[in-house]
Amino acid sequence: MRIAFVTPRFYPHIGGVETHVFELARRMEFDVEVLATDPSGKLKKVEEIGGIRVRRFKSYAPGNAYFFSPELWSYLKKHSRDYDLIHAHNFHAFPALYAALSKPKKFVLSPHYHGHAHSFFRNLLFRPYKLYSRRIFDRAEVIICDSFFEKGLVLKEFKVDDSKVLAIPLGVNFDFIEKRKIGKKILYVGRIEKYKGLDFVVKALKLLPDFRLEIVGNGSYKREIVRLAKRLGVLDRISFFQNLSREELIRKYSEASVLILLSKFEAYGLVVAEALASKTPCVVAKTSALAEWVDDKNVFGVDYPPNIPELAEVIKKALEVEVGDVRIPSWDEVAERTKRVYFELFA
Repeated sequence: MRIAFVTPRFYPHIGGVETHVFELARRMEFDVEVLATDPSGKLKKVEEIGGIRVRRFKSYAPGNAYFFSPELWSYLKKHSRDYDLIHAHNFHAFPALYAALSKPKKFVLSPHYHGHAHSFFRNLLFRPYKLYSRRIFDRAEVIICDSFFEKGLVLKEFKVDDSKVLAIPLGVNFDFIEKRKIGKKILYVGRIEKYKGLDFVVKALKLLPDFRLEIVGNGSYKREIVRLAKRLGVLDRISFFQNLSREELIRKYSEASVLILLSKFEAYGLVVAEALASKTPCVVAKTSALAEWVDDKNVFGVDYPPNIPELAEVIKKALEVEVGDVRIPSWDEVAERTKRVYFELFA
């Protein structure tokens, strides 16, 4: 079987979608290619990453959104039927639409859909894009969602047949090291965008003089976070990291007192799964798929937008927690379930 994974971006860019594609692709016993765009134009057109063949195509991505790529569209029109199956990721960008319209032999969609764009400008574009791009869901033979929240949202907003939508939560690698808290550290891992709620964490840090905040990631809202931290006098207790190796990221999880994710919307929350696997308690916003994690034992929820003094108290409460056993699938399990979906399409 020859499979193409179509995604807006791929490694060395880091994010939930990129991780999902990488972990699936490297576990397939088939001929696999990843088709991704490269807005920078600086990455190799064709290369191997972790044994996976990657093809990249020029794209225009204002504000790191939509990833409009005539080059990828042209390639798929000519070559989509060279693949036995195309698995497209991320409804929120054009590559999935190109894949759907290219008339592949078999088409699977992982929408990573949370119902919103990430800024005022993107939301203006999102409304007409969403209307036009409904056909991605119509043409998919199977739709694989990251969570039951996302599945419910897809069924409600796109009116697709329930029989072709399923939820396969994302996995972790269980390559974590022994827990070793060092000081009082709040950890954030992910893109630095306004909807992620980092500004609330910075405001809470003002009320937590003994804590440090470590931010792993980059994004368009970083400048605003720095300005806010300077104004509140807490910038000296914030450290920024990006492009960490897997080993370095694992160490961050291990040393953290608590992981925090206050996103306004998420389709799953992969960093929460990774934090729990590393025995790090979490504080999340009780929004979208993040609400599914809240158990008030290992993961504590706060309202959105959070009351800052209450958020600070919840962070202190989480500091005292020792994470118990939490059922989190491995990427091996996720890949096996996904392969079963593929085989059923050819049965």
